[in-house]
Amino acid sequence: MKKLLGLLLAMAVAFPASADVLKNVTLKGEIQTIASDVRHNDVTDARYNSGTNARALAGLSFDLVEDVRANVLFQYGYAWGTNNKANEGFDNADGMKLAEANVVLSNLFCCLEATVGRQFYGDENSAVMYFGPTHYNAEGVNLARALDAAKVSYSDDFKSFTMIAGKVADLSDGEDETTKDAAIYGADLKLNLTEALTLQAYGYDLRNVQYFEGGVWNDTDKNMGFYGAKLAFNPEAALLSVEYARNFAGDRLVKEHKDTGYMVKADGAINFEAVTARAAFLYSNGNFMAFGNYRPGLLIGDPMKGNIFDYTEDGVRMFNVGFDFKPYEKWTVSLDGYSFQSRFGRHSATLEADLTAKYAHNEYVELFAGVGYAKYGTEGNYNKTDFGKDNTKGQLGMLIKF
Repeated sequence: MKKLLGLLLAMAVAFPASADVLKNVTLKGEIQTIASDVRHNDVTDARYNSGTNARALAGLSFDLVEDVRANVLFQYGYAWGTNNKANEGFDNADGMKLAEANVVLSNLFCCLEATVGRQFYGDENSAVMYFGPTHYNAEGVNLARALDAAKVSYSDDFKSFTMIAGKVADLSDGEDETTKDAAIYGADLKLNLTEALTLQAYGYDLRNVQYFEGGVWNDTDKNMGFYGAKLAFNPEAALLSVEYARNFAGDRLVKEHKDTGYMVKADGAINFEAVTARAAFLYSNGNFMAFGNYRPGLLIGDPMKGNIFDYTEDGVRMFNVGFDFKPYEKWTVSLDGYSFQSRFGRHSATLEADLTAKYAHNEYVELFAGVGYAKYGTEGNYNKTDFGKDNTKGQLGMLIKF
């Protein structure tokens, strides 16, 4: 951490010498600290965190010349009490990571915006595509994933369109073999059909990527990816959305295997002043693969790193009902209930209940806490055999953004 702050200070001190080039310099980043524990952990594979983890993101954004802006962001993550090696800097696997390093060209050809270099991409709540920092997830130090890519986008009042090509940046100390050295190509189109109705369609192809199918890792296909669409109706006090995504894999684009992965996800919400009622449904087979960040529940969704689609070899069928309350201006309290089964529902479900609270100290600082209880069913990656009949988890955290 000291080396990270020292590097940023040195960069800031050097800026006045180039004041004629660097303009509108701003410091950006965030610090997230989460402490958590559970009553039961798998004795052979501790899937839940017991302790405190922290992640710091810090960097600079500045104008180089007219319509050209540069972004640099470093990250460092560690567990409290560990022998971290921050002083070894970038040469050590446990040192700092270059999370973002890109240049943004605005008004390109009068109507386009291009981002070239290491960058974050996607929506943090997406079940299919997100590269960037995650929040409120206690397991691991949560190093942000990124893409080394060239992205071109266009938008107006009716539509927005994005094309991206590059490689998945390896920022996870080599732990994620699924995305190691994978090239990615994709496009995303969003149409504002009315003020409240939007339609989104997307497709992504990956090369040199491994995926799990039929109990083995497969890396023989030239192409592997997914495509899908999302329809959302979002009037002033309600939300209803439905999303369908489907995998492909083979020696040509959109070629499917016998048991192609797919996902269906539906969400709804109604706002009653200080109370918001929510519901969600997810259904997928066991072969679906994507790069999303959907984490339903403190216990079941959190340690799966957003990939809840492998809840069992047969996939997952999930139901969620929740409520958000705002008893005071700075407080938000949420109550959620979940049911997890394989998509066939052949065995008893794992049931989970979560109570979480967030306190906005100011516009930059948020404190949060949560407690979750799970009653395990007889199937899935989290079951009675591994954890006993039930489990309880608690966590406390702080998030500072600047």
